[in-house]
Amino acid sequence: MKFKVFLGSVLVTLLLTYTSEAQRRRRNLFEQYSTVNFGLGTSSYMGELAPYRTPVRTVFKMMRWNVNAGYTRHFTPHLAARLGLTWARIAGDDEYYNRGGEPHPSFYVRNLHFRNDVKELSLVGIYKFRGDGRSPNRRATFTPYLFGGIAVLAHNPKAKSPNEAPFNNEWVALQPLGTEGQGQPGYAKPYSLVTYAIPLGVGFSWKYNERWNISFEGGFRFSGSDYLDDVGGLYPDPNVLKNDLARAMSNRTLERVSARTGKDRTEMVRRITQPNADPSVDPFAEPLGGYQQGDYRGSSSRKDQYLLSSITVSYVIPSKIKCPPIR
Repeated sequence: MKFKVFLGSVLVTLLLTYTSEAQRRRRNLFEQYSTVNFGLGTSSYMGELAPYRTPVRTVFKMMRWNVNAGYTRHFTPHLAARLGLTWARIAGDDEYYNRGGEPHPSFYVRNLHFRNDVKELSLVGIYKFRGDGRSPNRRATFTPYLFGGIAVLAHNPKAKSPNEAPFNNEWVALQPLGTEGQGQPGYAKPYSLVTYAIPLGVGFSWKYNERWNISFEGGFRFSGSDYLDDVGGLYPDPNVLKNDLARAMSNRTLERVSARTGKDRTEMVRRITQPNADPSVDPFAEPLGGYQQGDYRGSSSRKDQYLLSSITVSYVIPSKIKCPPIR
């Protein structure tokens, strides 16, 4: 009898302990929640047409725009994951970056430019330095965060055709032209218009009220392509290119007027290529050395990158309505 009483006491104690621990865990359990976000921001390209050696000029000289939207699931007080879609325009221009012959005179003579509307689908993990409370209403008032992940890009670099006849100074897609001989015998195959990128960055989030957050973030995208700008190798043999338009877009050193900006290049090209020549000498009278078949048009030593910044508003999706227990 005493043994049964003792066993019963032990079982009751264990049951009460288990119940108490379960209730404590339920009280401390984090309530997962989701947010949707929409944002606007800037984009900056880094590559052959915007050198890494001049970072301030590269980031701000031809800054463009981006728009984005996303869905974020907050799994723990500190960890979340976001599925995002971004449309960003990136651009670069040898003439505009190096107007006046500085800081890269040889790039001014090269005279290439592009723009590219990049569509990015990304999945990133987020680490919040200040954790949320147990419920969405108890989110951290202010927290810095880090993010990193993977993205898939669809892109299509374009440039303006020359001002001179028979061209019409229109934006044309560059990849189908094979400006570095891509697709021709003895040359590489055409580069893909779909590639990947690695997003890495930092942000700051502020709780505006129970349903809304405002965030600012910036991050690099390290792409898997060297052809977001259509520049990455050597000047090809012009005779193997598809047509006159391909030849015109491949080597633009002899254009008197910059196709994108409309600026006359004659005096600056003369000063760079023939500094001691008579002012009446035409610098475009013959092909320029260093910009012919086999010379470097770009460099494959580093893939293209871009930097995105964004101001974002996030809305906390209401949790399912919980019915009160029936008594």
